[in-house]
Amino acid sequence: MVPVDGSDARIGAARLPSAPGVYRFRDARGRVLYLGRAVSLRRRVMSYWGDLRDRRHLRPMVARIARVEAAVCESGHEAAWLERNLLRGSVPPWNRSPEGGQETEVWIRLSESARAPGLSVVHVPQRGDFGPYLGGQKARDAVSGLLRVMPLCYAGEGAGATSRDMARLRGVVPADRERLSAALRAVLSQDAAAVAVARTGLERRRDAASTALQFEFAARLQAEMEALDWITARQDVTNADLADFDVHGWADGVLVRFEMRGGRLTAWRQRPCREAAATPLVAATPPEWTAFASRNAALAAHLLG
Repeated sequence: MVPVDGSDARIGAARLPSAPGVYRFRDARGRVLYLGRAVSLRRRVMSYWGDLRDRRHLRPMVARIARVEAAVCESGHEAAWLERNLLRGSVPPWNRSPEGGQETEVWIRLSESARAPGLSVVHVPQRGDFGPYLGGQKARDAVSGLLRVMPLCYAGEGAGATSRDMARLRGVVPADRERLSAALRAVLSQDAAAVAVARTGLERRRDAASTALQFEFAARLQAEMEALDWITARQDVTNADLADFDVHGWADGVLVRFEMRGGRLTAWRQRPCREAAATPLVAATPPEWTAFASRNAALAAHLLG
């Protein structure tokens, strides 16, 4: 791609969508200076040309930015995974985060045993665990919220006096274990209806706490709702499928390529390409990745336009 000057980079930043994704800055020689993620690409990237506040150390880098590139993701969680995967492959010189980012990779385990039913956050997965998820605290907050509205942990048999008292307060008996397990499994499997039920339950509790002026508890419930949104949002760039394949998208003379290796999207490249050469590559892209590839090819062409 032909390098542009810094003013064009700023114009490119203004063309970004208000969507979650990953962005990177290149200098006039095409070298990657920095890679980051954002909930809103436009707002985050434009901020580099504003008041950097606690990021003042990046001013020399901003002066060298010649081009902005971005990849739109389905969710903030997917953007976090894509940033992590790309940083594990190569850390640009202006990135301060350790290789792979700072968040912990975790799974959620559902136990349906009669003696100890419930959910737990684990760092080493077993067959049947849900995930992976980025962010141990987010996963723990999500588990706390789910067990608040679907109290499987109190549906065990042979519980102690304290647990029996809590079960009585929650109106839960061992006979509810199968129903609650199924409900939690549906949420963790990202069933839209089940997720909506869980979120509504937390929302009602949050609103009731606010009405009762229990603002600290309401804030806790809000954090659990946001964590639930995080773990149930769609993300495809890290999964349990270990297959290796390439994803291609083309638009207006720009070919974008994403490489999936061992179930992780690990590389992102883009270059000028004629349509005739791009056509067989795009045709070989798995159908479930077509929308992702074409959307990001169109964005790459738009940023260069």
